[in-house]
Amino acid sequence: MTTPATLRIDFVSDVSCPWCAVGLASLQQALARLDGEISAEIHFQPFELNPQMAAAGEDSTEHLVRKYGSSAEQIDANRAAIRERGAALGFTFNMDRRSRVYNTFDAHRLLHWAGLEGRQLALKQILLRAYFTDGEDVSAHDTLQRLAIEAGLDGERARQILAGDEYADDVREQERFFTSRGIHSVPATIVNGQHLISGGQPPEAFEQALRQIAAGE
Repeated sequence: MTTPATLRIDFVSDVSCPWCAVGLASLQQALARLDGEISAEIHFQPFELNPQMAAAGEDSTEHLVRKYGSSAEQIDANRAAIRERGAALGFTFNMDRRSRVYNTFDAHRLLHWAGLEGRQLALKQILLRAYFTDGEDVSAHDTLQRLAIEAGLDGERARQILAGDEYADDVREQERFFTSRGIHSVPATIVNGQHLISGGQPPEAFEQALRQIAAGE
């Protein structure tokens, strides 16, 4: 019996990035197809699309117009495309509920902690669902504590982390590291520290790339 090839995957992303939700769902489908061939260790790495975002957040449409100069028509078309891609992967985007863009730094601090506790994937998926499907404020500490509990983490410990600045330096260090490696847009999927798969690729693209990397091609 052939031993599956083990790959380290660093998935650089933000909680408020819709294409990151698409990319993660695609990656997971690809890994499911490669079950028995490839064993992957996924590590979620922080990236903030809007590191200067105020605590109160910003209206999502106004934010896109200001940041990218997009028209209302372009925004609607992009949202429709994202909804379709998500639906094909089993992920629901409720754009009417996602009315605001929030600061995600505290969410990244919790994700760092969740990685130490072996619950990072669970929390990442819950955070993406909370924001994109349920339209929740993923900067609010009460919300983050509840989501941490849902992910199987200790609620009181989550509250303590959120009340202080634990793991802030770790998150910033990781952000600087990946930015210094040339990561300026997400999702960025880095395999074994050297192979980059950019963007929210379809499952077939992830499957092909991972198989080639595992084979040493």
